[in-house]
Amino acid sequence: MRRRSLLAALCAATLAASGCSGGGDAPAGADQGSTLRYAAVGAPAATTNDPHGRVGNEADYLRFAMLYDVLTVLDERGGVGPRLAESWEPEGEDLTHWHVALREDAAFSDGTPVTADDVLFSLRRIQGKGAENNGRLSMFDLEASAASGEHGLDLVTHQPYAEVGAALASLTFVVPEGSDDITEPVPGSGPYVLDRADDTTAVLSRNADWWGPAGGADRLEVTAMPDPAARAAAVASGQADVAGSVAPSTAEQYAGDGDVEVVTRPGGVNYPLVMDLETEPFDDPAVREAVKLALDREALVDTVFLGYGEPGADLVAPSEPFAPQAEPVARDLERARALLEEAGHGDGVSLTLHATNSYPGMEEAAVLVSEQLSEAGIEVTVEVGPPDTYWTEVWNVEPFYLNSLGGNGFVDFSRMALLADGPINETGWNDGEWDADFHRALATADEGERHALLADLQQRLADDGGYVVWGLGDGIDLTASGVTGLPTGPGFHRLRIEEAEVSG
Repeated sequence: MRRRSLLAALCAATLAASGCSGGGDAPAGADQGSTLRYAAVGAPAATTNDPHGRVGNEADYLRFAMLYDVLTVLDERGGVGPRLAESWEPEGEDLTHWHVALREDAAFSDGTPVTADDVLFSLRRIQGKGAENNGRLSMFDLEASAASGEHGLDLVTHQPYAEVGAALASLTFVVPEGSDDITEPVPGSGPYVLDRADDTTAVLSRNADWWGPAGGADRLEVTAMPDPAARAAAVASGQADVAGSVAPSTAEQYAGDGDVEVVTRPGGVNYPLVMDLETEPFDDPAVREAVKLALDREALVDTVFLGYGEPGADLVAPSEPFAPQAEPVARDLERARALLEEAGHGDGVSLTLHATNSYPGMEEAAVLVSEQLSEAGIEVTVEVGPPDTYWTEVWNVEPFYLNSLGGNGFVDFSRMALLADGPINETGWNDGEWDADFHRALATADEGERHALLADLQQRLADDGGYVVWGLGDGIDLTASGVTGLPTGPGFHRLRIEEAEVSG
């Protein structure tokens, strides 16, 4: 019996207001094979076909990860592995010139081979859209870089940069040279090809000519659904096979249901408090420390994540292989009050904390944070903003808010958000010695020594910076009982669904 497409099943019921169109059943008599129907985070109005610019939907990232190859990928433990790039080696000792050897058997879906010229074009296009993608690939001097034959690339970095493999991971989607205006999909060399798509659902079929291993579903249907409860309901009702990123309460609701499985991605959810170090009262280190000490982190994790997580130690990237083994910050209300007194706030502090309800548990976290801080004399008013304006009117604008971090490794995050000249330095972290030590770490060829330096940088930021990582929650997906092979690694590893399968 043929399955109905997720678009046809759900459009009228849950997404009519978003203007669904197209999709529907496959032509009569078509052999669909196995179809994995994925209800992903995303608003149809924000759908884009350009993998290199601003991407706001996880549904779009999933589609791009299946249509377009990348140069390297992160594995389940955060390590870097090959993809289109088979190897990347420094030439010389200064770590500014690297040779990348590309696969010779990769081809775009129109049959043309993937060459170094295509890769270099794609990297330059990504870098040229830095204002949209937070300065991705800005560590490379791509004008000085060049193709080396059909399948070699000589990459140049502006400064010594030992983490080139990680810099090329996950989002370096390769498109054909000359694809300047990607308002419509272009050929890719990934594990799937696009059959059809609209703003809500993309239908993809297995690329029989992909160079990678066989396996996974014959067909994918990726649908953007903004409501996490609707995503979960789609799986529970048999109209979807995967619901990406649902709330812990939803996981508890369906746990034990024989037709639904709960799949967790440890450390996949991070809603840190963001304090602007350039704005009163957060320009005083004593106030920042008081905020950190006033939180009952175990209660936050138990309430917000319902046990699907663990208390945090203010490390922005604790899942990194080199992250410090730090204990969660223990609550100390007496010390928090004393710090406020020393800072001249003996009569208390009044703050406004901004949050949005677009992420499961974020609003609940803001309310509980406000209650906990009040016990230390920090009175907090919570303002919950709509998701369509939160990232333009609150993020990187207000001095105190909840962010959602995930995906970027510590080095990439530091380059974007922690260096004094970073494009999104939202906390105003400005420490010349820290910046110098960061560059020294990236100029260190020995991996063990480099990782020790990076771990020290993480710890210094946790001690003195403006991020309060009070806890890490599990990313939670729901699946139908016949789904296997869903990725559970950190960051963008969750996008690699080419080996996911569904039976029945």
